Amino acid sequence: MHPLLLRTRARIRDATKPLAEAAVGALTIAMLRTTRYFDPTKTANLFGRITRFIGPRLREDRIGRENLKAAFPEKSPEEIETILAGVWDNLGRIGAEFAHLDHIWDYDPDHPEKSRVEIPPRTHELFAQLKDDGKPALIFASHLGNWELPALAAVAHGLDAAILFRRPNSESADRAIEQIRAVKMGTLIAAGRDAPLKLAEALQKGQHVAMLVDQYLTNGVEVTFFGRKTRANPMLARLLRQVECPIHGTRIIRLPNNRFRAELSEEVKPVRDASGQIDIQGTMQAITSVVEGWIREYPDQWLWLHRRWR
Repeated sequence: MHPLLLRTRARIRDATKPLAEAAVGALTIAMLRTTRYFDPTKTANLFGRITRFIGPRLREDRIGRENLKAAFPEKSPEEIETILAGVWDNLGRIGAEFAHLDHIWDYDPDHPEKSRVEIPPRTHELFAQLKDDGKPALIFASHLGNWELPALAAVAHGLDAAILFRRPNSESADRAIEQIRAVKMGTLIAAGRDAPLKLAEALQKGQHVAMLVDQYLTNGVEVTFFGRKTRANPMLARLLRQVECPIHGTRIIRLPNNRFRAELSEEVKPVRDASGQIDIQGTMQAITSVVEGWIREYPDQWLWLHRRWR
């Protein structure tokens, strides 16, 4: 293409970008506000059906299929498509549930049988230990099930938590989403240049720092994930170097009939070198292995729609 045409197209794109972001932000705000007026269960069912229909028509569907084929070469094409349909269903449900974050966590310790969320006895024990031991902790999660709920669970049950999150590109959408996330989700720390310092300070104050760790980041620590090399969360690696504390994983599994199961993993012991120092790469590999085990159990509930390997 002629250089003049390329420059012109770039200028048009730059000029229209703010308008596009504003439109996305307005649409996000309208969708979130409108969704709150409807029954969360019925809306989740509807959104799940919508995304199952629209998803296969998007380029992310191809990315998800390629990721699944790479991770599960033994699975048939039919099995891959079944998993991918579940991925889209889960994503749609999360969109509906996000609008109701301020009251979607439904667990009554006095009447667990009537609650929408179930918590295994061992998770109760581990949570009590984290809450009462007087120590900070690193808690990792992945894009599995509804990944917004662990932060709600922590605050609802009295765990002092600081949560790392990534802002949307659209400022107006970011404001709308932040207003929802600010409800009962502990201390929210936006990813950015000062995030490592804020997270380290939170740990030094005795807080429990939580973050999603399954994104591919070019400056991350090299690990093996589903038999292939990738790079794991550099923020977590940095904190491992700065503060030594217990490490646990958490996940929310989606169950039939719009129910959830909340789980905490056993403590992930740091891998140490011959001198007794924490081996960062080995420890990050141990954490990645826990996440991979989760995904292998519920592959249709993980977000396969982004590039996970390069």
